[in-house]
Amino acid sequence: MENNNLYIRFDWAIKHILRDKANFDILEGFISVLIGEEVKIIELLESESNQEDRNDKFNRVDIKAMNSKGHLIIVEVQLTRQLHYLQRILYGTSKAVTEHISLGDKYDQIKKVYSISILYCDYGQGDDYVYHGQTRFRGIHTGTDLLVNARENGVIIQQLPSEVFPEYYIIRVNEYDKTPESPLDEWLTYLKTGKIRQDTRTPGLQQVREKLRVLAMSPKERRAYEAHIDNIMVQNDVLSTAHYEGHAEGLAIGLAEGRAQGLAQGHAQGLVQGRTEGIASVVSNMISQGLSEEMIQKFTGLSAEDIESLRSSENPETL
Repeated sequence: MENNNLYIRFDWAIKHILRDKANFDILEGFISVLIGEEVKIIELLESESNQEDRNDKFNRVDIKAMNSKGHLIIVEVQLTRQLHYLQRILYGTSKAVTEHISLGDKYDQIKKVYSISILYCDYGQGDDYVYHGQTRFRGIHTGTDLLVNARENGVIIQQLPSEVFPEYYIIRVNEYDKTPESPLDEWLTYLKTGKIRQDTRTPGLQQVREKLRVLAMSPKERRAYEAHIDNIMVQNDVLSTAHYEGHAEGLAIGLAEGRAQGLAQGHAQGLVQGRTEGIASVVSNMISQGLSEEMIQKFTGLSAEDIESLRSSENPETL
């Protein structure tokens, strides 16, 4: 392994470096290792990050690509926990499907979508660090998969529903804690620690070693990158502090009210108030750190109206 500061973090690279066609081989390697088949990216597509309608829901897609099979691939990195995350990635795949079929097109023009979420935050409970979800129609009595007839290039073929419906990959980076035993493990090691084996033959990681060296960045790029790392540290500290304070205060209130009104009722009320005050504390701290409203929305999942309401409750004189 090499020094973990030697290679640029993947969340930075995906926003600033991997969009260059010359670097598609890094993404191709990662996606190929993940889904178990060779992937060739043809082009990057406009994503919901560049939405035209301010009232549209945010789907903070980092990269949306089309591969050589005409499939759509959505890749996003999530640094902090967000409410309703499953609903958000469902919205993202649904939006991708509808964006790439025109009115009047036949349904056979609908494109297969892969949604890949790389999470650097705690999310869900489970004993694995990579989860895969897809739609299957199975007989409730026989357990066999349904095969559906479809026409392709003038020929009737049989398709599994899983070949049509979106597939989801959720990668829980923080849960990975092992010695690499497979190409996917090597990718997880890089995603979590920035370390890569010197003798790696894993697709994509060889290119990372060549193209994502921190020491190869220009002084301007390096300053921006270091500021990004600092911002992540500040945001994580703010969120963890607010979570701890909100939990502690909620627990104290819950116990106090529990003695007077019953443990169950007091505990429930304490948790609700603790969560509310914890969120308010997060927003207040983020504002004091100078984070923009857009960044606050991104890392809390709150709407502009929610943030303004919390801001007003903290400063009544602004009403």
